[in-house]
Amino acid sequence: MFKKFNFRDDVAGQSQVKTSVQRSIRAKILAQYPLLGPIIDDLLPKKTPMVLVKWSTNTSTSSLSTTRSSSSSTLMGLSFQVYGWFTNVQVDRGAIKFVLSGAMIMCPGLTSKGARMNVELPAESVVAVMAEGKEHAMAVGLTKMSTEDIRKVNKGSGVDNMHHLNDPLWKETAIQS
Repeated sequence: MFKKFNFRDDVAGQSQVKTSVQRSIRAKILAQYPLLGPIIDDLLPKKTPMVLVKWSTNTSTSSLSTTRSSSSSTLMGLSFQVYGWFTNVQVDRGAIKFVLSGAMIMCPGLTSKGARMNVELPAESVVAVMAEGKEHAMAVGLTKMSTEDIRKVNKGSGVDNMHHLNDPLWKETAIQS
């Protein structure tokens, strides 16, 4: 999703979000991730302004999260702060270099020895992509089909790689207004 991201060329504009919209975003995140209740004030402080970034491709996102298919998914840095926020899927060792280069996560990489999908998920679920033998997530993705279908079909792409370690968005230190 952010393979060729360049802040100067791809950002069309920025504006501060109204507090009512910010409250709505917080409420939607809490509805989708109820375990964040005790720490939501640390992650999204009420008094801190949230910035809406408008991309040149007629897409917009807040500086703390991206929105795709009406499902909220945070950036990698935020996923490291709150371990267990996302449901995890684990790929085998052979998939690591491809995931880190921005490739989609293929079904065989999710079903082979060393891979894990412990929780049954519907399609369009936000997941943290872990690697066999590694401690932290290396990508955030969106499932293209349910985990049951991934196991049955076992061909093609199973998870869209939305944001991975060391992609251009990861390298962007801060969104400046």
